[in-house]
Amino acid sequence: MRTLLVVVPEGIDDPARPSGGNVYDRRMCGGLAEMGWSVREREVAGDWPRPDARALAGLAAALADAADGGLVIIDGLIASAAAEVLRTHAARLRLVVLMHMPLGDGAPRARTAEGAALSVAAAVVATSGWTRRRLLELYPLEPGRVHVARPGVDAAALAPGSAGGETLLCVAAVTRGKGHDTLLDALATAPDLSWRCVCVGSLDRDPGFVEHLRRRTRDLGLIDRITFRGPRTGADLARHYAEADLLVLASRGETYGMVLAEALAHGVPVLATLVGGVAEAVGHGAGGTRPGLLVPPGDAAALGTAVRRWLCDAPLRGRLRHAARERRVTLEGWPATASVIDGVLDGVRR
Repeated sequence: MRTLLVVVPEGIDDPARPSGGNVYDRRMCGGLAEMGWSVREREVAGDWPRPDARALAGLAAALADAADGGLVIIDGLIASAAAEVLRTHAARLRLVVLMHMPLGDGAPRARTAEGAALSVAAAVVATSGWTRRRLLELYPLEPGRVHVARPGVDAAALAPGSAGGETLLCVAAVTRGKGHDTLLDALATAPDLSWRCVCVGSLDRDPGFVEHLRRRTRDLGLIDRITFRGPRTGADLARHYAEADLLVLASRGETYGMVLAEALAHGVPVLATLVGGVAEAVGHGAGGTRPGLLVPPGDAAALGTAVRRWLCDAPLRGRLRHAARERRVTLEGWPATASVIDGVLDGVRR
């Protein structure tokens, strides 16, 4: 029996705080179990990646519980801030770090800590080609130890779309990093056009920012056109995709952008900022047309112009919808993700 310990942040299944990282971890564990791995999960409490002594002690206890020579996958949100704990166990365990997002682009201290943590890993799994390239730029890692396992996506019913393309959907936790302020300013440039925007995502990550957005929405006279629905998952989230004409994502940074692939799985085109692995997630249709529009991050004017193009140019909407439907059939599912990680784990075992 191939056995595996997976260490993840506490709350991986909390429906009130859905995240791409949590979804990935959950689907990875399920996929590996289906491939014959005996997967044991340990949730570690703490304000990761800013752990206190208690959180680090919890991680140490989880790793101490693993048998000598055992295989362990550690979510990068935890591993990047726990180099000393990982170093203590690296000689007796085979550690694999799953990197959803490099933290070394922040403060120098975070870069030092993350580099030290990754240096003791037997392998690193990045969730996009962009992430792998960035890790190799940041740290002196052996390229052969850094692998790419992109997120999968579930097959989904085709969204019909409306004639005017007026229903915009944003799926992201409402935080500064996801750029809802830029999106709001962009939409404010098109008061003369018919549209409505539904924002789906957690509202408790940055309450002050959420309140600022609500006030700004009222001040701009858009209270009846922009709705903040809170987190949605499962069939409820699928219904929002099914009703959408265009997914909009104004992130200041994305290592991949799982919601972009989810939208495309429904045949819904996207409007997003050109950051990180976004272009990788969006891809192209069979004819080479990108199934969406990409604009610079933080540029409300460019985003507003793209919204106007979408709403005013029916032939453009048709081309993007056609490309989205072409891209839809080329997206890989979660079994492909698990298969890549399975290969990495077997390599580490050998």
